Amino acid sequence: DAEKVLAFTNNSGPLFILGTVGIAFFNNQKIGLILLFTHILAAITTGIIFGKFYKKSLKSDFDYTKFSYLKNDISFSELGTILSDSVISSIKSILSVGGFVVLFSVIISILNKTGFLFNISNLIANFLRVNPNIIQAFLTGLIEFTNGLNNISTVNCGNIDINIILSAFVLGFGGLSVTLQAISLISKEKLSPKIYILGKITQAF
Repeated sequence: DAEKVLAFTNNSGPLFILGTVGIAFFNNQKIGLILLFTHILAAITTGIIFGKFYKKSLKSDFDYTKFSYLKNDISFSELGTILSDSVISSIKSILSVGGFVVLFSVIISILNKTGFLFNISNLIANFLRVNPNIIQAFLTGLIEFTNGLNNISTVNCGNIDINIILSAFVLGFGGLSVTLQAISLISKEKLSPKIYILGKITQAF
């Protein structure tokens, strides 16, 4: 059940989509609303698909003894320990997310400086006969979605629908950076990263 739920619940928040993508990147609140609406529908659709077709029989080996304090009355000293652990865990998660964003921003910078992304984008653009800049922005989004969405919003394709569709795809997938963040967390709980990745690809499409 956790794997099925994970496939469609790790999504961008409304404030990011409306505020950052819609208003800051596209300078258009309506586009933000369109992206939010499609993002929610994509998540719900993915949830329905995985609920219907993903079946896995598994005997749980979950260690409930880790949460033995839930069975008893919690003293003030135990409450302090629990709150302290939760704060420390939250700070670690924040640092992990920030670290991944910085790391992948550096990777994108290296790929741009070496001309790798430019050359790959030109090859794909020549094959598809489209603007190479939008391909480069899209590939950037597949690596780190915040930078990619910013780049997608600035490319003039002659038709804003293309920018919106590619932005919706990148939002649904979340980028390689977010994927690795999620895998780093779920690997501790013996959950399958394959189901998560398949869910994000499904949501993107």
